[in-house]
Amino acid sequence: MQVGNLIAFMSYAMQILMSFMMLSMVFVFIPRAQASAKRIQTVFALKSTMKPAEHPVALDPNVKQHTLSFDHVDYRYRQAEMPALSDIDFKASSGQTVAIIGGTGSGKTTLVSLIPRFYDVDKGEIELDGHNINDFSMKDLRNQVSFVPQKATLFTGSIRDNMKYGNPNATDDEIWHALEIARAKDFVEEDPAGLDLQVEQGGDNFSGGQKQRLAIARALVKKSAVYVFDDSFSALDFKTDADLRAALRADEHIQQSITVIVAQRIATVADADLILVLDNGKLVGKGTHDELRANNKVYQEIIHSQLREEDDK
Repeated sequence: MQVGNLIAFMSYAMQILMSFMMLSMVFVFIPRAQASAKRIQTVFALKSTMKPAEHPVALDPNVKQHTLSFDHVDYRYRQAEMPALSDIDFKASSGQTVAIIGGTGSGKTTLVSLIPRFYDVDKGEIELDGHNINDFSMKDLRNQVSFVPQKATLFTGSIRDNMKYGNPNATDDEIWHALEIARAKDFVEEDPAGLDLQVEQGGDNFSGGQKQRLAIARALVKKSAVYVFDDSFSALDFKTDADLRAALRADEHIQQSITVIVAQRIATVADADLILVLDNGKLVGKGTHDELRANNKVYQEIIHSQLREEDDK
C-alpha cells in the first residue's frame, strides 16, 4: 500500500471512530438531559399561589407620611408542620426605625419577606398606608419597598449601572448622596474611574463590607416608602455600622419613610424606636431597648450572651 493511501485510510478511520465516540456521548447525555428537562418542566408547571389583586389600589406618590402594620399575622411554610410566624402584631409610621432581633431560626427573615409579598400570610393582614398589601399590584407594592438581603448581590457593569437598578432616572448627585449615607463614597471616590468603576461578576473585586454598603446605597437611590435591611450590616465593623445608621436617621427622605432592620447585634438595634423580639416564630417582646432590657428575658439573654462573647475575645 502506498504511503498516500495509508494516510488517507488512517484519516478516514479516525473520522469514523470520532463520529462513533460522539454518538456514544450523545446517548450518555440523553438520559441526563431528560432528567433535567423533567425538573425544569416541574418548575414551569407550578401554579403561583400569589393571587394578584383583581382591582388594584393605586398608590399615591404624593403621600409623605407612611404607615406599616402587621395585624395578628400567621405564616407557615408549605409542607411544614409548625408555623414560621405566629400572631405577629405591630405598627410603624414614617420616621420610625423598627428593629427585629432573635436567635437563628426565630423567623426574622420570614417576617420581613412578607412585606414585599415574597409570601402571602395565612392569617391576619399586613397594611401599607391603610391598605392591605394584597390590594396593590405586585409592581406598585415592590416599587415602594427597598429590600437589602444579608448576602449583597452586585451585577456586572459600572457602579453607576448598579446604583440605577431600582431607579433608572437617578442623577449622579443622587447616587453620590446615597453612597455617602451608606459610607461607600470614600472607596468609590478614591478610584479614578469613580462611578464608572467596573464591578466584576458577583462583585468579587469588593470586600464583603463594601458589597453590603453598595447594596444599601442602591436601595437608598430607589427612594421607597419602606426600607428593609435583612441583617445587611453584618459585615460592617461597629463604627461603620453606627455611622451608617446615624446617617440614615439624619437623611430627609428616610425621615419620611419606615426603616425595618433585622440584626443579630444589640448595638445595631439599641437606638431603634421599636424593637421586636422573636423566639421560635413568636413575638415575645416589643418596645425600646431600655424597656426590653428591664423586662424581657429573651432580650436579656441575648445581651448577656453577646457580653460573654466579648469577654471571651
